[in-house]
Amino acid sequence: MTGAAGSPALVALRALGLGDLLTAVPALRALRAAFPEHRVVLAAPAALAPLARLTGAVDELVPAAPLRPLPDRLAGADLAVNLHGRGPESHRGLLALRPRRLLAFACPAAGAAGPSWRADEHEVRRWCRLLAESGIPADPGDLALEPPPGPPCSAIAGKPRGLPLCST
Repeated sequence: MTGAAGSPALVALRALGLGDLLTAVPALRALRAAFPEHRVVLAAPAALAPLARLTGAVDELVPAAPLRPLPDRLAGADLAVNLHGRGPESHRGLLALRPRRLLAFACPAAGAAGPSWRADEHEVRRWCRLLAESGIPADPGDLALEPPPGPPCSAIAGKPRGLPLCST
């Protein structure tokens, strides 16, 4: 898979919910910084597309569901990154795409090498460590999102019910 104008593709898997995407923001930004020539494709639930855009790290979101086969159009990516988990299902899903390189935690059941998983590690630090131990610097504090486009929103506190939260 190549991105726009023949640029190489980087596929990151995080096919979970809203909070899970938010914990991956620093890792996604680190990948964007480390691979500026790549088209960064996030495989995640379609409903997360607007939020994925606000990270400033993702060029495209391809709809994906937890532990389901990934779309064939993602095959042949230069790099696949497993930000989903450590189990063999997510590893095998990415390996089925035949990426040139897989970046993931070690999973002997899937034949994947990588750093070892730490069960007691906070998710944000976990994904940043995966990258750091693979030679990609990542800042776990890089969590802020850009405000969405459009009119500024009012503060929710003290706002009477039934009124719009954003001015027009």
